[in-house]
Amino acid sequence: MTVTIRDARPEDEARWRELWADYLAFYEVTVDADITDQTWRRVFDPASAILMRVAEVDGRIMGFALYLTHEGTWIRGRDCYLEDLFVDPEARGKGVGRALMDDLVELGKAKGWSRLYWHTNEQNKTARALYDSYVESDGHIRYRISF
Repeated sequence: MTVTIRDARPEDEARWRELWADYLAFYEVTVDADITDQTWRRVFDPASAILMRVAEVDGRIMGFALYLTHEGTWIRGRDCYLEDLFVDPEARGKGVGRALMDDLVELGKAKGWSRLYWHTNEQNKTARALYDSYVESDGHIRYRISF
């Protein structure tokens, strides 16, 4: 299986909305439709710090990573905060989440970000195992935040 990571495009909206609905159901979160609309618009707003990368498998989007970069208070570079990462249930355990994380790490190194950090729910053992593997194996990621 080949996973291709790229920036989100406007034509990805319908598939992203499917995955977003699955994401919200998985985390048992309810948001108003205008929040979903606003999130999508912000990805393509040049004034917004929100960006999105998508993972394609055989030409179909099977996951996404929403992230933002910001100036840190006591660092010289930008920080990158991984807001949301979600993989279609069909593609879980097949390297899609890892490909999205690897992509963000490489992007961060190329852009000179200071850190890549994130949070995840204590009960989400799959995400914690993925994220923890980066903390242990890649010095570029300095820390993670759990709640």
